[in-house]
Amino acid sequence: MKKGTILVVDDEEIMRDVLESLLSQDGYRVDLARTGEEGVEKFQQKPYDVVLLDVSMPGIGGLRALEQILKLDSEAVVIMITAYATFDTAVAAWRLGAFNCISKPFSNAEVLKTIADGVKRRRKDEERRVLKRTLKKSAQKSEIIARSRQMREVMDLIEQVAPARSTVLIQGESGTGKELIARAIHFNSPRAETGQFVTVNSGNIPTELLENELFGHMRGAFTGAVAAKKGLFEVADGGSVFLDEIGNIGLETQAKLLRVIQEREFIPLGETSPRKVDVRIIAATNIDLRQAVAEGRFREDLFYRLNVITIYVPPLRERREDILPLAQHFIRKYAAENNKKLSDEISPAVLSLLESYYWPGNVRELENAIERAVIIARGDRIEKECLREEIINPPKFESYRNGGQSNLSQVDFSRGISFYDEVSRFEIELIRKALDYTGGHQSRAAKLLGMNTTTLNSKIKAYNIRF
Repeated sequence: MKKGTILVVDDEEIMRDVLESLLSQDGYRVDLARTGEEGVEKFQQKPYDVVLLDVSMPGIGGLRALEQILKLDSEAVVIMITAYATFDTAVAAWRLGAFNCISKPFSNAEVLKTIADGVKRRRKDEERRVLKRTLKKSAQKSEIIARSRQMREVMDLIEQVAPARSTVLIQGESGTGKELIARAIHFNSPRAETGQFVTVNSGNIPTELLENELFGHMRGAFTGAVAAKKGLFEVADGGSVFLDEIGNIGLETQAKLLRVIQEREFIPLGETSPRKVDVRIIAATNIDLRQAVAEGRFREDLFYRLNVITIYVPPLRERREDILPLAQHFIRKYAAENNKKLSDEISPAVLSLLESYYWPGNVRELENAIERAVIIARGDRIEKECLREEIINPPKFESYRNGGQSNLSQVDFSRGISFYDEVSRFEIELIRKALDYTGGHQSRAAKLLGMNTTTLNSKIKAYNIRF
């Protein structure tokens, strides 16, 4: 991984050669320009972490070139080089927006220190921009509440895989918190110190725009590309890229992703030479990728590259022990946001409704329900009337019947029962019946049951169902 990309703009050939040799040996990727005009042109065509710009040059000169570069990118890090290190020259450059000034003659140590500071500043600016775009949820949302056995196992797996370099595939229904798992992997890894966590929602971006977001483009790569743009893979160099809803991307983009994983390189739009990058890819999907491969909608080679480490995030209905702590967490959050003094205590009546509801939208739906309840609550805690109608009176699903009788008729309440044990027995019987009906064909059985094949397979393994 290169330490950064540097553009050296100086009319003296000896100075260009000296700086190129010094910076290249220190691990930077260096491009050269002989005039201010050429420097501005190169900056338009390709993004740089730092520009080293000589003040005194023929043509438009250094200060004018500085102005034009900052018009292209107001946060560009430009370091001025001058043999006339007067106070007035430095002040003029700083007023225009230069990051720093270096006077000739200079020491190698001074140049390297100033460049390193400039790259650090550039990375912080980029991180701020990316976080503004991708971290739409509060810091509290990064907390994973894991009271249930299933989620504790997920947390243990996160701790094991975080230090590795391997790709990770996170599977689970929409709203289960796959992005939170991805964040936890990144921020518990060494990459949290060397690079950023960048999120890409692959399902919401058209193919052309997605490739532009991922790989960036050169100036003139397409109509409207008036300046070069860094892709998110380059922004995340040294860190992690989270590709949400990866099952929805097109086959052409899949081929390019495969190259990034295999070769650690990509080609920006409009460029011919590849760029090396060191990123960890964490992908997430709510569809069955194996089925997508079988149907020709997803590349088999990419699937196996992604499926090195798989983490399955169970739906909320399979980890009902987490409903109470999650609901309390959301009550505290939205009470604070809305300046309401509400207790996070939940009455048995409300808790019973929350725990018995199916939650098709998972944790995201629970959060929305609690936010609404907090807003309309009139007392010091949320009551039954604060919940949505479908939670209070859920739709009645057709009972599963065995020999014309509801399965509930077989439950013996005389000695007390375990609610979760009975639900598990019911699930096992239902899955076995579906598998018997389809002759053991899991995809067809999953379709009959209205669940993902991945979810069914996970339950078969968890319950050790033999068929």
